Amino acid sequence: MYNAAKIMNYYYALQTNCSVPAILFNLCKIICKLHSTNNEIAMKNINSPGENDNRNYNYEGCETEARSEYSFFVDSIPPGASVVDLGCGNGSLLQLLIDKKQVKATGVELSASGVAACIKKGITAIEGRIDEKLPFTDKQFDYAICNVTIQMVMYPDILLREMKRIARHLIISFPNFAFYKNRLDMFLKGRMPRPCMFGYSWYNTGHLHQLSIRDFEELVAATGGLQITRCLYPSPLTGIKRAIQDINPNLLHIMCVCILDAIE
Repeated sequence: MYNAAKIMNYYYALQTNCSVPAILFNLCKIICKLHSTNNEIAMKNINSPGENDNRNYNYEGCETEARSEYSFFVDSIPPGASVVDLGCGNGSLLQLLIDKKQVKATGVELSASGVAACIKKGITAIEGRIDEKLPFTDKQFDYAICNVTIQMVMYPDILLREMKRIARHLIISFPNFAFYKNRLDMFLKGRMPRPCMFGYSWYNTGHLHQLSIRDFEELVAATGGLQITRCLYPSPLTGIKRAIQDINPNLLHIMCVCILDAIE
C-alpha cells in the first residue's frame, strides 16, 4: 500500500537518477495508484464472503450499493407511494425510490450499522427482525418490499403474512434455487449446489431457506389472500436467448422479482 512517506522516498530516489519529466510522470502514476487503492479500501463489497458475513451484515464502509434488480422496484412503484422496505440494509433501494419516485419511505433492518446508514441518508429506519409481528397497523403502506431477504429469515411464512397485513401491494425478490446450474451442480457433484450461494458454502451462509420460483408460488397459495400479478426476471440476455429463458423461468432464470396484490 502506498502512503505519503513512500511517495517522498521514491521521489528522492528518482531525483538522483531521472530527468524532471520522468520524475513527474512516475509521481503521477504513484498518486493515481494511491487514489485507486484508497477507493478500493473505502468501498468494500457487502456481498463478498471475503469482505463481509451475510449472517451478520456490517455496513460500515459500504453505505451505498447498486443492484441490477433495483430498477424493477423503481419501475413498479408509482410516484408518492408509501413504502416499507423489510430488510432494507443500508437504505440504498429506499434512497433510489425517494430520488426517482418521491416515495414516503420507512425501513426495517436487523443490522445496527444498516440502520445507521439509513438514518445518515435521512431515511426513517427501525432496528429489528422482519419475520415477527411488525410495529405497523393494517394496510399502513401502499407497498411492502423485500429484496433478496426472504430466504434469509427464520420464518419466511410469517414475513409474507405480515407483508400482506401491512400493505396493499408486495414486491419480493429472491435467488431461484432451481436454476439449471444448481441442478447440474447437485447432480454431477452430489453436494449442496454452489452457483446460487454467491461465493458462500452451505455452512457459512445466511441463506437459511433456499427456494425456487415454484416453492414461492406454493407459499403464496398456502398463505392465502394474495395474488401474484407479475413476475420479472433480471437478466443480461436479450433477443432470442432471453425469449428462451422466459419459456421456463424456474429452470433458466437465476433471480425472480414477484409483484403481488393483497386481495382480502
